[in-house]
Amino acid sequence: MIVSAGEKMTAGEVKLLGMWASHYVLRTRIALKFKGVDYEYVEEDLRNKGKSELLLQSNPVYGKVPVLLHAGRAISESSIILEYIDDVWTAPDFPPILASDPYDRADAKFWAFFIGDKFSTATKGMLRGLTEAARAAHVEEFRSGMLTLENVLAKCGEGERFFGGDDLGYVDIILGSALGWIRAIEKINELKLLDATKTPLLVNWAERFCAHSAVEGLIPEPDKLVQLSMLLKPMWKAQTEATIVAAGGVPPPPTAPN
Repeated sequence: MIVSAGEKMTAGEVKLLGMWASHYVLRTRIALKFKGVDYEYVEEDLRNKGKSELLLQSNPVYGKVPVLLHAGRAISESSIILEYIDDVWTAPDFPPILASDPYDRADAKFWAFFIGDKFSTATKGMLRGLTEAARAAHVEEFRSGMLTLENVLAKCGEGERFFGGDDLGYVDIILGSALGWIRAIEKINELKLLDATKTPLLVNWAERFCAHSAVEGLIPEPDKLVQLSMLLKPMWKAQTEATIVAAGGVPPPPTAPN
C-alpha cells in the first residue's frame, strides 16, 4: 500500500504499540511525526503478565515493542518499521527517510548497523556492569564509537546539518533516539559522553536534532529514565550475573551499599 499526500489517514488506520522509555519505540514515533502521519499510540506494560493480548497476537515471536499496525497488519522491529514507513508514505509527497540512491541507502544502513552494534553493548554495559572497571571499559567503547561518528558527520560537508543532509534521515533517527538514555547514563555515572571538546560536531548535531519539529517533545526526560533505571537495577543485576555464570564465570562479590 502506497499512500499519497491527498489520502487522509485516520488515527484508527495506524496504531503504534510502545513503551515510553524505549528508544526503539521512539525511532518509530519520530518517523511517523516526520512524515506527518496521524496514529494512535498504545502504551504497553512489558511485564510478562502485563502485555496486552493485542501485543502478543501482533508479535507472537518476541512479544516486544514497537509494533506498528497499519490497515490491520502488524510490522515489528524498529529498523524494519522505519523502512516500511518510508516505503508507504513516499517522497515527493512525504519527506524521505532513506535516500533514493542505492549507494546512499546502503551507506546509511551501514552506519545504522554500526550504531546498533557498537552502542547497544556499550550502553547496556554502562548501565548494567557489575563493577566500576566493567562500566569504564564500556564508556571507552562508547566514546570510541562517537569519535568515529564525529568523522562521519564531518565528511557530510560543512553545509549539511544532519547525517541525512539538510533534514533528518535514517542515521539521525537511529542515533538521535538514544539521546535520552545517553543523557541519563551521563547522570548515573557522573561523566560526559557527548563532549564539546572531543566531538563538537555531534554536540551541535544533538542540539539541532532535539529542536527538530519531528523530535521536539518526544525524547523522554533523562531524570525519568534515571528513576526507571534504579527500579530496574535489581533485575539487570540478576540477568548479568546469570549471563556470567552461564559462560562459566563467577560474578564479583556484592559491593557495600553507598
